[in-house]
Parts: sequence; C-alpha cells; structure tokens
Amino acid sequence: MNIRESFFQKNKGCRFVGCLHLLPLPGSAGWAGNMPEIIDICLKEAGQYLDNGADALLIENTHDTPYLRQEAEPGTIAAMASVATFLRKAYPEIPIGIQLLAAGDMAALDIAIVCDLDFIRAEGFAYAHIADEGIIQGNAARLLRRRAHLQANKVRIFTDIKKKHSAHAITADVDLLEMAKGVLFCKADGLIVTGNTTGEPPDAASLEAVSGLDTLLAVGSGVTPENIRQFAQYADYLIVGSACKSEGDWRNSVVSDRVKALTDLLK
Repeated sequence: MNIRESFFQKNKGCRFVGCLHLLPLPGSAGWAGNMPEIIDICLKEAGQYLDNGADALLIENTHDTPYLRQEAEPGTIAAMASVATFLRKAYPEIPIGIQLLAAGDMAALDIAIVCDLDFIRAEGFAYAHIADEGIIQGNAARLLRRRAHLQANKVRIFTDIKKKHSAHAITADVDLLEMAKGVLFCKADGLIVTGNTTGEPPDAASLEAVSGLDTLLAVGSGVTPENIRQFAQYADYLIVGSACKSEGDWRNSVVSDRVKALTDLLK
C-alpha cells in the first residue's frame, strides 16, 4: 500500500494537511493576470509544508472573494486544474486534495478526477445552511452519482458538517453530533469540524463527541500551537492554514518555521 492509499486508513496517528491558499484566479474580482506567479507561489509553499513535516496538501481558491455560490467561472476551474496538475507532477506520492469555494463541489470533483487528486473538501454535502453567498443546498445525491458515473470512487469526499461563515438557524434543532450522523447517512467518506470562521477553533466538546463515530475525522480551522495536541487526540487529520502564515493571518505567506513548530508539536 502506497502513501496516498494509507492516508485514508484510521489509527495511523493524526496527520497534518497544509492548506495552499491560492492568489486570486481568473474569473474572480481580484484576478491580477499573472498565472505563472500563482503557480510558482503555490509550489514554493507546498515545498515549505512538505519539507517541514506536513503529510498532505489541500489547494483552495481562498482569495477569490467574494465567492460564487455552488458554481465557478470556467476560468477559475481551468486555473485550479492547472495548479493541481503542476502540484501532482511535483509530488506524485503525496496525498493532495482540493476545495472550490464556495461549495463548488461538483467542479472540485471533476478537477480531482482529471488531475489525479485524492480527495475533495465539500461544503454543501448535506442539509442546508445560509452562508454569506446565500442559501447552500445539500448536493450529496448529485455528487455521489457523478462520482459513480465517472468511476472515480478513489476520490474521497470529506465534508464540513456545518460550513464556516454561515448561519445555521434553519438546522438549530439538530446538534452537531446528530448532523454528523446525517452526513454519514448520506455516505460522506470523512467529516470536518470547524469553528464559525476561518482561523477559529471548533468547540472541543463537540469535536470529542463526533470523534466517537466510525469515520475519518478532520479539524478544519483554528489549529494553533496551544490546541494542536488536544485536537490530535480526537482527529485523524488537522487541516492547517492560518497558523502557518506570517502573523497567523490567512492572507499572508507561509512561514517555514511556523509549519515546523506545529508539526514538531504534533509528531
């Protein structure tokens, strides 16, 4: 079994997933017209993560604010596929995932299939919630049917139980644990627990409760040197971006020393 396959086994210790926040892509309001620079920065930061102890990578179009709701411009999709192709060529043995904001899960799946990626991070998988982009509807049925139709079950689907930057009043009568069970009923391959916003940690008690379910579990925001060991007790993966950036701000560049400090604490 190779590294990419073993990445999805439980009881292998907590693994560190470095987040690559791409600069504004074609189609976004902030696109500056320099795709080679975006690719170069992404490859540089990927190296910083992996050289300092990260186990896997996750690419996101984080700087494409404001995001489209459950869709993406053709230029954005093409750009993310280009970045993913360069990453896969540079790191053929490393698990790599993709997230297309906001909740552009269908396009993310297609990119993952074409570019030989290992997983997607889905935001709109099950239930409905109100994000700053509008109402996000569950897409589990469509997403799983498309994966099956394209014979791509090797691409795992990890899904946020409750999406960040969202209101959850319409599901307020369903607590996190029950919602997690519902997401698993919809056949997600793994769950992601987050805080309310980027860089905010999840509630430790809720994380502990969900950790009892028979599934792969990730913490998707707010990992810091102060809480990394606590979260590692419950999670199979820690998806980390902000804490690896200069001044702990997701808008800044990755700092190698910050990555190493976190992975040293974890391992």
